[in-house]
Amino acid sequence: MRHINMNSSTKTRWADIRGFCITIISIKLLTFVISVQANVTALDSSFSAGVGPSPVLPAPESSLIPTVKIAKAIGWPKDITPQAPNGLQIGAFGRDLDHPRWIYVLPNGDVLVAETNAPPKPDDGSIKGLARKAAMKRAGSATPSANRITLLRDGNGDGIAELQSVFLEGLNSPFGMELIGNDFYVANSDAILKFHYNSGETRINSPAVRLAQLPAGDINHHWTKNIIASRNAKYLYATVGSNSNVAERGMDVETGRAAILEIELATGSSRIFASGLRNPNGMAWESTTGALWTVVNERDELGNNLVPDYLTSVKDGAFYGWPYSYFGANVDTRVKPTRTDLVTKAIAPDYALGSHTASLGLAVSDGKTLSPDFASGMFIGQHGSWNRNPPSGYKVIFVPFVNGQTKGMPIDVLTGFLSEGGGAFGRPVGVAINRKGGLLVADDVGNTIWIISPKTKPVSVQTN
Repeated sequence: MRHINMNSSTKTRWADIRGFCITIISIKLLTFVISVQANVTALDSSFSAGVGPSPVLPAPESSLIPTVKIAKAIGWPKDITPQAPNGLQIGAFGRDLDHPRWIYVLPNGDVLVAETNAPPKPDDGSIKGLARKAAMKRAGSATPSANRITLLRDGNGDGIAELQSVFLEGLNSPFGMELIGNDFYVANSDAILKFHYNSGETRINSPAVRLAQLPAGDINHHWTKNIIASRNAKYLYATVGSNSNVAERGMDVETGRAAILEIELATGSSRIFASGLRNPNGMAWESTTGALWTVVNERDELGNNLVPDYLTSVKDGAFYGWPYSYFGANVDTRVKPTRTDLVTKAIAPDYALGSHTASLGLAVSDGKTLSPDFASGMFIGQHGSWNRNPPSGYKVIFVPFVNGQTKGMPIDVLTGFLSEGGGAFGRPVGVAINRKGGLLVADDVGNTIWIISPKTKPVSVQTN
């Protein structure tokens, strides 16, 4: 056999060619898997076992190629809308937005919408990175971020915003919003900013003041940062998701992440309020107990029915498992080294929401105007899965509460986001209650803010 000598530059070229070929084959294989799985239907009786206060968790699964089933973003056809329960009606409060993700209602009734998307990220060239890009593009999440907050105003109270105004622009993937007095706070992907606001303004022109830096960096895997004010208005609580699925990049890049931070308004100093929360997003104060609650997106690649996303109360100093375990002491054997000391103290969350539902939005019912079924509990916007077959989420649900605790199974509030062919007309994200008690829902694929309200009674007209 003839021996071929190669210098270093030749070896480098061959390595580049080999890597390029592997990448092309991987993309082709991924495309094939997506196209096959997009046309597969499966029984989903096991999904409900992972929902509720006492979920039944199956054994973990592993596969060479993880499940990828993406509902292709197709938008809403004319005269088709999401479906609300009997006795309620659905309408478009605002249309023609640019990837609306989060909603905040001002005291005067104006509705603020964060039009936002992920900040630019470096191309890591990995198979997972390529798969993620392909998934985002198909799901309608690959558009550049508008980096603005838009104000919607319904001046005549007919459920449709007549005024649409740019409230703030030039932000950096904004998400959470909070008003305390005349101070308006915005959570960018990397920092919390403060602006002066006067009631009734349709645009803020005052300069930004940085309150606190938030964990970010080039990776910034889970980039959305939400905020909520403490009851005494002295602190902000900020959600910060993990920088990975299950710490595959090492724990050094997870500093200050997978947590809810407590930030002092007077100084900007922060501390970890609760940790082990893989990707917390929506937050709300439960009205009976005064406890802070959040919804959390759990880890992937353990099978169709692991691990359920969840809704939970958040205790000061508590640890909720990530990355070492889930739902208490269920150890994730992929994470090395193990941390038995943390696993033994991991708190199981209060309520499972089903696996891969991407539960993001959270709002407390005001108990006044919607039907009695929704008088006490929390609304949750489920953005929908990209790695489960059949899909999960793609709807807004309601979790009933009794005496400050979850009770019973969830109730569907807004459905119909998927077409019969498996495409996504829209994807619900943020939810909020407006001043009249209607439920607002941000739809980042349909580029719409939907509003759910009681059906108006027809007016009877007497004739002589």
